[in-house]
Amino acid sequence: MGTTASAYLTGFGRYLPGEPVDNAGIVSRLGGDDAVTERIRRRVLDANGIRTRHYALDDDGEPTELNEELAVKALRAALDDRGMDAADLRMLATATTMGDVLVPGFASMVHGRLGGGPMQLLSASGVCASSLAALDAAVSKVRLGDHPRVAVVGSELASRSLRQTRFDGIRAGMDSHFLRWMLSDGAGAVVVEFQPHPSRPSLRVDWVRHVSLAHEHDVCMRAGMDGIDPVVGQTWQDVPIDEAEAAGMFVLRQDVGVLDGLAGAGLAQFEELVDIGLVDVHHLDHVLCHYSTNMFRDLAFDGLRRRIPTLDTSRWFSNLETCGNTGAASIFIALEEAWRTRRFSPGETILLAVPESGRFAFAFAHLTVVAPTEQQGAST
Repeated sequence: MGTTASAYLTGFGRYLPGEPVDNAGIVSRLGGDDAVTERIRRRVLDANGIRTRHYALDDDGEPTELNEELAVKALRAALDDRGMDAADLRMLATATTMGDVLVPGFASMVHGRLGGGPMQLLSASGVCASSLAALDAAVSKVRLGDHPRVAVVGSELASRSLRQTRFDGIRAGMDSHFLRWMLSDGAGAVVVEFQPHPSRPSLRVDWVRHVSLAHEHDVCMRAGMDGIDPVVGQTWQDVPIDEAEAAGMFVLRQDVGVLDGLAGAGLAQFEELVDIGLVDVHHLDHVLCHYSTNMFRDLAFDGLRRRIPTLDTSRWFSNLETCGNTGAASIFIALEEAWRTRRFSPGETILLAVPESGRFAFAFAHLTVVAPTEQQGAST
């Protein structure tokens, strides 16, 4: 009988541009100080619980960095944490909602800036769950024996699309303003290897699961079309750019009316993992969940308590309130902080959970903290 190869997370990094911006400082970066916009902003901020976030914008709202630069800085932090450099990598997997350019792919641009030698590339597109899709691909290649060391990065620079200049002269209701006061910038990265770190704990990747429910749900988060469904000849690529901009096609929109269904659908996916035995709720030590607002956290807690009456919410970690909602980067930014602050101990288990509202998708990853190989060898 053959053995199953393993993959381990051995290095962690993140990059959050600029100084933290509190709720009072948002307008100076993004604009939007009229009465209607201010009312919507206060309503959204009161609900999401975010107290500070980061933007790759200066005090006047002008961009300071590229998305690929954020990604590279997080990657270098993860490589430094592991004690290696880009030349040691044989694959790079990236995840982002919107890169800096339409072509080439985001991974190509990040690789060009990062350097290193020849390597396999993967650009995972989508929204929040693309980060774990990229991780899944990286882990699979390591387990297959194709590559001994791979880096994965999730990076977002949403702020360029959230500035007032994008909203001038277009119809902008709650569907567009919701994300405007929710999203921010940042990047998080991990190093994946075929063996644990020799002198400190690592996180073994037990499994990764990614499922789309697009066959059951309409588009929820969108850009590039007028309305919730694409129509032949009426996407941003089919009409003159000025007409597309005037129609608000370049504004990132969220159909807030269907968001309540996201939490319920996510809980159903979690319960399925429990039912098939992938998650043991009695031996689950930590949960890191990406969510866009504390309202969804509370809905998740209520649903989980129906399944787990003794749920200890202190095991649930999120840095949404201090780092903001950074989309595909969020789960790696949270994992880096939890790792750096020593929340994990050998033998403990961790569940990563990422719901995605684009057209409803959910990604999960199960990790186990393992002792360094030096200690493993001493104990045998």
